[in-house]
Amino acid sequence: MERLRKNSQFSEVYRTHNSFADKFLIMYVRKNGESFNRVGVSISKKVGNSVVRHRIKRLVKEAFRNSENMFNSGLDIVFVARSNAASMSYEETVKSLMGLAASHRILQKAGN
Repeated sequence: MERLRKNSQFSEVYRTHNSFADKFLIMYVRKNGESFNRVGVSISKKVGNSVVRHRIKRLVKEAFRNSENMFNSGLDIVFVARSNAASMSYEETVKSLMGLAASHRILQKAGN
């Protein structure tokens, strides 16, 4: 899994305005023209202190890492945590992530 690190990379994904949200996360998706996915996680200080924010970031990255083979390739994906994310469990993170991916239609078909 590659990561989005620079502000300009995040800005490019935000500029596409292709997003879906649920009560925990907002997911922005953009095609990157590569053969791999790049992922970024953004969490505001309004969500909680640094311990809470880092926990959310680890949950989201781990949930994506464990299900990365189910996603189409060649995408830049940014997850933005909402304030409710401070209390989410790993199972809720996976459910949220997969639900948003289904909304974006970026999951691979069963036969692929």
